[in-house]
Amino acid sequence: MRHDLKYIANWVSTNDRVLDLGCGDGELLAYLSAEKNTSGYGMEINIDEIIACTERGVDVIHQDLNDSLDYLDDASFDTVMMTQSLQQTRHPEILLNEMVRIGKRAIVTFPNFGHWTTRVYLGLKGMMPMSKTFPFRWYNTPNIHNCTFKDFEILCKEQGIRIIQRTVVNTDLEESWAIKLMPNILGQVALYHIEKQER
Repeated sequence: MRHDLKYIANWVSTNDRVLDLGCGDGELLAYLSAEKNTSGYGMEINIDEIIACTERGVDVIHQDLNDSLDYLDDASFDTVMMTQSLQQTRHPEILLNEMVRIGKRAIVTFPNFGHWTTRVYLGLKGMMPMSKTFPFRWYNTPNIHNCTFKDFEILCKEQGIRIIQRTVVNTDLEESWAIKLMPNILGQVALYHIEKQER
């Protein structure tokens, strides 16, 4: 399993009720069900991924994450997760608030547009960066709201969302002392464990 998914699994408790937004082929949900006895389901728009979910025995709903989730009750899940998809949604701030409303806690991962290679690429070439993390051209990228770790943390503060824990990793999804020292420049993927701040 991908290293970032293993980090996420550590933030999910045994017997949690879990919702995975943009669940892909259901690998994480299947792992959590087998290893932590979790229940719940995923949401996915891609039909091929939905078929892969059903083959894994993962319950999945066909839904575009840009559509409203207001039919789901407050705190109806222990954990709501979204990996590598927030930057692809039309209104990430709305979806983020929905995640911490529906779930007692939430987990979000996304690529860091502030990584030093991205800054250098844009500065020297004058073109939108392409890399292992951002492998698309500007006109066909699914990433419509690129952000940095700092951007995300400012958004959380503005929305009254508390960051429980943060992990920052490289493209191999591994931590290092250097990344911990300068995460916004050296980190390529961020993993955030969050919850709605109590008032």
